[in-house]
Amino acid sequence: MSVTPENPAELSRRTVLRRAATAGLLVTPAAGLLTGCVAGGDDEPTEQAAGEKSADNPLGVKEDAPLEVVIFNGGLGTKYATDVHIPSYKKKFPNAEVKFSQTEEVATVLQPRFTSNTPPDMVNNAGSKLMDQGALVQAGQVQDLTELFDAPSLHDPNTKVKDTLIPGTVEQGTFNGKPYVLNYAFTIYGLWYDAALFQKNGWTPPKTWAEFTALCDKIKAAGITPYSYAGANASYYQYLVILTSAAKIGGPDVLKNIDNLEDGAWQAEPVKQAAAAWAEIGAKYGNKAHLGLKHTEVQLQQNQGKVAFYPSGSWLENEQAKDTPPTFKYAVMPVPSVTTSDKVPQTGIYAAAGEMYFVASKGKNARGGMEYLRHMLSKEGAKGFTELTKVLTVVKGAVDGLEISPGLTSGNQMLSAAGSDYFAYRFDTWYKKLDDECRAATNELMFNGGTADKFCERMQKAADAVKKDSSIEKFKR
Repeated sequence: MSVTPENPAELSRRTVLRRAATAGLLVTPAAGLLTGCVAGGDDEPTEQAAGEKSADNPLGVKEDAPLEVVIFNGGLGTKYATDVHIPSYKKKFPNAEVKFSQTEEVATVLQPRFTSNTPPDMVNNAGSKLMDQGALVQAGQVQDLTELFDAPSLHDPNTKVKDTLIPGTVEQGTFNGKPYVLNYAFTIYGLWYDAALFQKNGWTPPKTWAEFTALCDKIKAAGITPYSYAGANASYYQYLVILTSAAKIGGPDVLKNIDNLEDGAWQAEPVKQAAAAWAEIGAKYGNKAHLGLKHTEVQLQQNQGKVAFYPSGSWLENEQAKDTPPTFKYAVMPVPSVTTSDKVPQTGIYAAAGEMYFVASKGKNARGGMEYLRHMLSKEGAKGFTELTKVLTVVKGAVDGLEISPGLTSGNQMLSAAGSDYFAYRFDTWYKKLDDECRAATNELMFNGGTADKFCERMQKAADAVKKDSSIEKFKR
């Protein structure tokens, strides 16, 4: 699923920087930093630390070179870095100082450093205030990871790193035909619920739409909100269920057409059917008061037994750990089939590699940064991550034999049942304007009496505007 520009002509570094700064593409709008550029002029190249390559040091890391790592402190926390990955790197390079820091506002903290060409070596670019990854790549600020993916794996020297990963991982972080980003967490999305609550009430996770609405009636009669999400600051999982249903009804190409800005993609019949089905859920089974709530507030209500189904990704269990009572058992189910003729089976799910990690090409130790990622991609590194975050990684077989939490166990079972029937979309990271518009359109649909026709018309208009805007770089898959 590689990303290629609509216009293949090569852009000069200075042109890319000028265009990115003009268009405000260097960080997301949520960061509030829409001016300036990620690098200044034609600066002298940064002197890179380098050592001698060998079988034991395939990336040629300078063994005593300092390494700086910055990790986003969000739903996954940072203990996986401090307790697993950094110790692994230090064990191999004991003379190297590893400087670690964490932040909840990646763009706010790191934007000035990229502007002055003094970035850290490895960055976890995530959160509501993340940097625009595409603009960083275009500006020459991101290291090509081809050498990393072709290097021998840490846990199996006879196998290349790329061959130890779930299919599609490398492609997920590819821009213009080259891999620049490691999407490390393999996230499973669906409808999350309390398995203990369901067992207590004799409720069975529904597979068909008729079963879903019938169960929602029972849940509502029990005084519980059947389905909800937070309208105030939720991101892609606002519209996650709509697009998942659309892909199930019409097949994954429905999402591919949306990503590729194909004419009429948002007004395709599967999208309209999905929007209509979920509009009914919002009208009959939602809670309008949740429009003004934050995600953690609605998630807390679920932990308190006030909300049954909640749409989210597999980070949810770890994010709510401190507020989850011991009697609450996280579980996840696929979005039910909307029609009897859906092209994707009921077991099909939205799942994808996510959580971006990249190496700064202008850092002082890019080779150390790639080596750090190699440690993350070892089986031990991946296993440690999953143990601490309750989230799977893109490393194949890393959780084999591991005793895992209820939510992760449920998600792993759902992924196994899906087989090859999992899919994803990319427009939300490619085109921030479409992401913002889809959030607003979904809130209107689910909370304010919107209709499927209005939703589709609104989104098609927004997509057409992006397509016609020559200042926005276009991508295809």
